Amino acid sequence: MKNKKPKVIVLSGYGLNCEEETLFAFERAGGTGDIVHINDLIAEPKQLEKYDILAVPGGFSFGDDTGSGLAYANKLKNHLSKELKAFVRRDTLVIGICNGFQILTHIGLLPGTLLHNDSARYIDRYVDVTVIGNSPWLQGIKNMSLPIAHGEGKYYIDDKDLKQLNNNDQIGFRYTKGDTANFTGLPMNPNGAIEDIACVTAFDGRVIGMMPHPERVLFFHQLPHWTHVRESLEREGKSVPTNGPGMQLFKNAIRYFK
Repeated sequence: MKNKKPKVIVLSGYGLNCEEETLFAFERAGGTGDIVHINDLIAEPKQLEKYDILAVPGGFSFGDDTGSGLAYANKLKNHLSKELKAFVRRDTLVIGICNGFQILTHIGLLPGTLLHNDSARYIDRYVDVTVIGNSPWLQGIKNMSLPIAHGEGKYYIDDKDLKQLNNNDQIGFRYTKGDTANFTGLPMNPNGAIEDIACVTAFDGRVIGMMPHPERVLFFHQLPHWTHVRESLEREGKSVPTNGPGMQLFKNAIRYFK
């Protein structure tokens, strides 16, 4: 693996709409990959064997008509269940972002579920998160400011499984009050998620799901308060970064295979 780039498959189709920027993030981090429509993967499921990373991006698959991510998850379960189980048994990585997170919970690769936001409204804003979990995706990251865009992002799990989630170190990161929340004055937990959970993991941290979109803040200037931060850094004589906080997550994924 040292002499070749890790290969990423990014799923698409039926309303997933973040595949281009998700693949761009992995390629900018040093990987290579393909956007593959779910029907093409169903037609040739063995192609999954040539990939190291599987990404299920954000969007509104099947219009969320039967519940966010449910119809897409059923399509995966009905046609690719065996291949997906074989994929995660290998030393691979899997990420589900927003709608992808919802899909991964429905197919059982991640615990819990995502419910309607407490506000009963679609929310599009930045949030702050604090990393607490141990995952290849999250190495070296302590805090991030990331955008969200969802109507069903309230993470829920029953008390028994929540205890297990905490005991097994499967909570990747929680919503917290950080730079952007202080800057905007918005609530730190945007959707009412139990214990402020924004991200969970499974399979020793190799499978991860999150409601925030790291692929939408790959560059520093994509932060909502970047001009304020830039000015503060310049006054302190510090360099202004090029990358945004989401970039490290994709770099971690590529570094895992090197």
